[in-house]
Amino acid sequence: MTIHPDVVGIDVSKHHLDVFDAARGRGERLTNTAEAIAALVQRLAGPDRLTVFEATGDYDLLLRRALEAAGSPYVRVNPTRARDFARAAGFLAKTDAVDARMLAALGTALRPAPATPSHPARQRLAQLHKRRDQLVAMRKQERTRRAEASDPDLIDDLDDHLAWLDRTVARFDKDIAAFVAEQPALDQASRLIRSIPGVGPVTAATLLALVPELGLRSPKALAALAGLAPFNHDSGKLRGTRAIRGGRKRVRDALYMAAVAACRSQSRFKTSYKALRDAGKPPKLAFIAIARKLLITANAVIRDQQPFHA
Repeated sequence: MTIHPDVVGIDVSKHHLDVFDAARGRGERLTNTAEAIAALVQRLAGPDRLTVFEATGDYDLLLRRALEAAGSPYVRVNPTRARDFARAAGFLAKTDAVDARMLAALGTALRPAPATPSHPARQRLAQLHKRRDQLVAMRKQERTRRAEASDPDLIDDLDDHLAWLDRTVARFDKDIAAFVAEQPALDQASRLIRSIPGVGPVTAATLLALVPELGLRSPKALAALAGLAPFNHDSGKLRGTRAIRGGRKRVRDALYMAAVAACRSQSRFKTSYKALRDAGKPPKLAFIAIARKLLITANAVIRDQQPFHA
C-alpha cells in the first residue's frame, strides 16, 4: 500500500516509540522520554504533516504534548479501529514496527480528522478528573468487599477505608470545582453546560475534561466521538437493530446518568423520553437517545455561548 509522505505512523508503548516516516521510507525506535520525543518532533513534525498513533492512555501523553506545542496535527486512533484496518489492509503480522507502518497507512487511506489540541488547563482538569474516577472505582470495590466481609477486624478496616474514600472524593469534588472557577474559559463553559437540565458538576467536568471538541464539531461527529451515534446493521433484506458502539465510554456513562436525571425534571427531555417509551422503545434505548440529545445541546450552548432555554 502506498503511504503518503506527509504521514508519520507511531506505535507507542510504555518504554519505546516505533516510528515509520513515510517520507524517508523507513522506521526507527526511540525511547518514550521527553528528550527523545522533542528531538523527533523537531525533525519530523510540522503543520502539514499528520502523525497517527493509537490511544494508549498516559503512555502517549508526552508525544501529544510535544506535538501540540509544535502546532503539528495528530490523530489518536481507537485501537479496535486500528486492528480492523490492519486486517482489511493485509497487515497480518503483529510487531511494533509493522504497527507503526500500518498506522501511517491508515492515516493515508482514511485521512481521519486531527484531534483538537487540549489547553493546559483542560489537561490539568483531566488529571484531576481521572484521579477522582479512580477513587470512585476503588470505593465501589471496597463496598463490595464490605458487603461480603464477616471478620470484625476486616469490617473495621474496610469501614475506615471507605470513610477515607468518601472524604477524599468529596475533597476532589471541591478541588475540581475550585480549579474550574479559577479558569475564566472553563468557568464560563461549565456554567453554560450546567444550564442544561440533568447536567450537574460531575457531568460538566467530564465533558470539559474529556471532550475538547465540544462546540467545534458537528452534532453527528460529536455523537460518534462519544459512542452515541446509532449505526445500521442491514444486509440484503435483513433490517437489523441499530446499535451504538465504540467512542469514549466515560463520556457516554456520564451522559447516560445525566439523561436519567433530566428525564425526572419537568423539561423537554422528559417529554422526549415519554414519547420514546410510548412508541415502544425500551428504557435503556430511550435514555441513550436522551443522552445524545444532551450532548448535542451541550455542543450548541458552547458553540453559541448562550445558556440553555427550555
